Amino acid sequence: MNEPTSEGRKLSRSFGWLALLGTLLVIAGVIGLVYTGVATLTSMLLFGWLLLVGGLVGLLHAIESRGTNYFWLGVVVAALNIAAGVVVIKHPEGTAEALTMFAALLFLTGGVFRLVGSVVVRGPQMGWTLLQGAFGLLLGLLVLFDWPHSSLYVLGCFFSLALLFDGLGLIAVGVGGRRIVSMVSERLDETPPTADEPINPPEGERK
Repeated sequence: MNEPTSEGRKLSRSFGWLALLGTLLVIAGVIGLVYTGVATLTSMLLFGWLLLVGGLVGLLHAIESRGTNYFWLGVVVAALNIAAGVVVIKHPEGTAEALTMFAALLFLTGGVFRLVGSVVVRGPQMGWTLLQGAFGLLLGLLVLFDWPHSSLYVLGCFFSLALLFDGLGLIAVGVGGRRIVSMVSERLDETPPTADEPINPPEGERK
């Protein structure tokens, strides 16, 4: 009976770490929503470093696979990632402005396509699709009209919201996992019937 208990404690501790990580992400998301400018620059720097490290790893992988047909393609992709990472790290504000403009255009085109598609198709979800299209169109226009000042808070807001919802998801998984482990551990800790206790055979075997 000690092994299930020890395994249950390990699982419970692991789910507790998940809940703690989720709490940290929620705190970071709330702070990012308050200081959206800092969150925007932080997200750009993280994005740049991810591109740089990914490019270096891709370059090493391409060097290891030299002699294959994909060698030069891997080198070119890795070089582009490294160059993009360096540019993003050196110019986070300009990168934020460019990405904000790109996001605004995505919102606009997505909203227009949803509006037109819902009117043409007229499916059962027409009202919901119209609402989504109108919201995307309005959001794109708001971001575009306030550009480039909107680049100071749009990406940071999205980044902070992503951290917030990811953290809430991890907290839910951690707390739910600990509850399930505790319930299973309680079932396993129940005392099984001893050999002295009579065991009633099934009705078919009684006959």
